[in-house]
Parts: sequence; C-alpha cells; structure tokens
Amino acid sequence: MSMTRTFWASAIAVVLCVAVLAQAPPPPQQGYPPQQQGYPSQQQQGYPPPQQQGYPQQQGYPPPQQQGYPPQQQGYPPPQGYPAQQQAPLLPPQQLDDLVQRIALYPDPLLAQVMTGSTYWNEIADAATWANQHAYLHGDELSRAIYEDNLPFDPSVLALVPFPSVLDMMARDPGWTQALGNAVLSQRPDVMDAVQRMRQRAADAGFLQSNAQDRVVMGGPGDIEILPVNPGYVYVPYYNPAVVFVAPRPGFFAGVGITFGPGIFVGAFAPFGWAGPAFGWRTHDILIDHRPWVRTWANRGSYAHSYAVPVGRMAGPRVERHADHRDRR
Repeated sequence: MSMTRTFWASAIAVVLCVAVLAQAPPPPQQGYPPQQQGYPSQQQQGYPPPQQQGYPQQQGYPPPQQQGYPPQQQGYPPPQGYPAQQQAPLLPPQQLDDLVQRIALYPDPLLAQVMTGSTYWNEIADAATWANQHAYLHGDELSRAIYEDNLPFDPSVLALVPFPSVLDMMARDPGWTQALGNAVLSQRPDVMDAVQRMRQRAADAGFLQSNAQDRVVMGGPGDIEILPVNPGYVYVPYYNPAVVFVAPRPGFFAGVGITFGPGIFVGAFAPFGWAGPAFGWRTHDILIDHRPWVRTWANRGSYAHSYAVPVGRMAGPRVERHADHRDRR
C-alpha cells in the first residue's frame, strides 16, 4: 500500500509539472521576429537614398559642372519658373542699375540682341555649349552650321551664337540672365532707363567716348547711343563696372577702362535679327530688323517676332554634323 501511494504521488507531481510548463509563455525570440524584419528599408519602399532626395537637375541639361558653367554667387537666385498667372517681380531703379551694369556699354545692336535673347534664358546654356564646341567656325560657315545642325533655339538666341564670350557670360550666371529677361518682359522702359543712367555715369566719368570701334552719340538726356563705326562689324567691350561708372581719381587716365575683343562680322547672320537691331531710346522701343520687338510677360508664350528675313526651320530633331573641326566640309 505504501508503495502504491508513493507511485501515485509521483505521477501526480509529474502531471502538475507538465501542465505548468504548457501554460508558461514562450521565450521572446521564439514567437516574435526582430522588429526590423517587419519593415522594409527606404530603398524597398521606393524612397531614394537621402543624397538623392534633393531637387533634380533641369531635364535636358547636364549638371553645371558637366557643362562648364558653374553658377556664380553674385546675388542673383538660380533660375526658377513662374506660374502662368503670376507676374514677375518688379525691380526698383537701384537694382535695375546693378542688373544692367555689365552690358550697359555694349553697342546698341549687340545690347538689343542680349536683352531679347535673355527672355529665352532657358535656352542660353545649351546654345553656349554649342557655340563653344563650334568656335572654329566663323561667318558664312557658322551660319550654315546653325542651319545644318537644326538648332532649336529662338532666333534671338541664335543671334548671339557668333558671340561665344557673351553667351558664355550669360550661361555662367543663369540667375542674372533670368532676372534680366524677366525685367525686359515686365518693365522694359525701366530697364532701358537704367541703361541710360549707367551710360551717363560712364560718360561723366570720362570712360564712354567715341573710339575706333564705336561712335558715342549724345542725343540728350536719356538718349545716348553707342553705334558701331562699321555697321557690319560689332566689337564686344570688356570693362570693370566698379571702375567705369565711378569718376576717376585726379590724374588717372580714364581711357584705359574699356577694351575690345575682335570684330565680329554680322552680315552672315541677317536671318537671326542682324538686318537692323537698334533702340528707340525716347520711345522705349527695341527694334529687331527695323521692327518693334513687343514680347512681354503677358504674351511670352505665343509671341513670334516678324523678322525681315524669315528663319526657315527644317523638319526633324536637332542633329550634330560639326562636332569636330576635323569634320569640316
């Protein structure tokens, strides 16, 4: 009897132990996977790595460092688009003076092309790249290459292709170029008045004078013209705005403030507005081919200028037939 009792007591104890173990919760690692296994990474969710989450480059244009046109920190914001219904911000006279300083002493025909071309600021970098790649072409050969490569730019931008240094300046500072273009579209009379103020300052300081390249015609307040001596050749002036718009110290010879690049023959580029670019300073008109250029902020999406020699457009996309001077035909 004693042994029977001992057996049943042992059996009951074993059963109780098994029951207790069966009711105990399992260890954490057995029933719950690590937390990170239930959540995919950012890459799996479709998010780009952090370094790729910034604003993308403009489509169709390589980054500035690949173009050779790093943005300059000159106080102008990078180019931005404006909604169709939003007017470009109007600039006060002092800001306009600063804006036009670098081009105010350009001869009138070249200045007219720069001002109209700047309103197509989004085409400038690509045009400058093409111009630099084809700098070995001049005159009729360059004009023919523009057609043969079927360049898609507005004629006002094509008019600047013979002046790669000017396009280069505009491409290297796209914020400035867009600011100028927006001002030309929104407040052209104010921009032209600012040019005249800068010319008057340079004349008062003794730097703006007639020379072998240009004639300076003083037509009264607000009407200072800078005209090529030979209408067929245009020279790009180079000067330091911090010098030429400030009266020189006594004894300083003012004539050293402006130098010129080589003359550019513009007769081959008549289809791109070189049949007669000029200004009506008193009436605040820009004249391209002796016709008023009236593109504004309101009509910028539809305006097409009436050129004296219509620019023919070949069908099809842009091509490249002149990438290397060794392929000259």
